[in-house]
Amino acid sequence: MVGTIGEPGQRTFYLQARTGSLLTSVVLEKTQVAALADRMSELLDSVLRRTGGTAPVPVETPATVDDLGPLDIPLDEEFRVGTMSLTWLGEDDRLEVVATAVSTDPEGETPQDDLDVLTFRLTGAQARAFVSRARAVVAAGRPPCPLCSQPLDPAGHVCPRLNGFRRRA
Repeated sequence: MVGTIGEPGQRTFYLQARTGSLLTSVVLEKTQVAALADRMSELLDSVLRRTGGTAPVPVETPATVDDLGPLDIPLDEEFRVGTMSLTWLGEDDRLEVVATAVSTDPEGETPQDDLDVLTFRLTGAQARAFVSRARAVVAAGRPPCPLCSQPLDPAGHVCPRLNGFRRRA
């Protein structure tokens, strides 16, 4: 599941995976969550097209899936995600997500094999539910400016599309 901690504009985004009693929590950026949801949806749609609709992937999020609960506790950050990859495993009918940590090596010489990795697999229905929840979590933040699409702050917003122009009251 994906979720946040904090107020809009100051939120931290978490991705959690559970296997039995083992809970893993990693931190992502809001843009990574949005991109992951979009790519998962595109991949699921592609699987449906390529299999002629025979793959066990629902066209839409099943109505019986309710994945809007809170993040699980304890919320211990394992690492911050740098890159992600998606793969459809046809033999298992699962979508595999691999999230790799950001390299903290300033020289960029850390071998990829030495970075932390979180791998999890979802059924088609679980993946659709994940996409739905991820999009709801991203949309729950600050509304975008209708002109520049940057987040609107409660204290005000200087829109670059207006070149600093503001109407007088």
